[in-house]
Amino acid sequence: MDYKPVSTEKTIAQLGYGGLLPFAGLALLIWLVDADLTAFVALALAGYGAVIVSFLGGIHWGIGFKLGADAPPFHFLWGVMPSLMAWLALLMPPFAGLPLLALALGVCYAVDHKSYPSAGLAAWLPMRARLTLVAAFSCLIGAGAV
Repeated sequence: MDYKPVSTEKTIAQLGYGGLLPFAGLALLIWLVDADLTAFVALALAGYGAVIVSFLGGIHWGIGFKLGADAPPFHFLWGVMPSLMAWLALLMPPFAGLPLLALALGVCYAVDHKSYPSAGLAAWLPMRARLTLVAAFSCLIGAGAV
């Protein structure tokens, strides 16, 4: 068998867009299931959204560690904020927690839009914008069903 390396950019794009499948799938499913399953699907959507929001904060820790001693403390301070927002959203009923997750996704993008260029990550912002829009919209669609 011949091994053909896959480009990092292609792999990242596939993983990023593939990561939207649970958002879109659960947002659709929440409208289709029987009422007795709605809470379970809403929790699944909120849980997945919270994990992704936490992941977005964790990226800033990675940026901070890569920058080393020159890293602005901002990356480490901001890096924990998305996890706290996600945790709060999970404590709320889905009709409130899912919109909070949508807001958190938007805030994460706004912060990344300001901070990614100085970290050399500006090229990823168009994809991040698309991922954010679909993920946030999915959370809002899901909230509309509960």
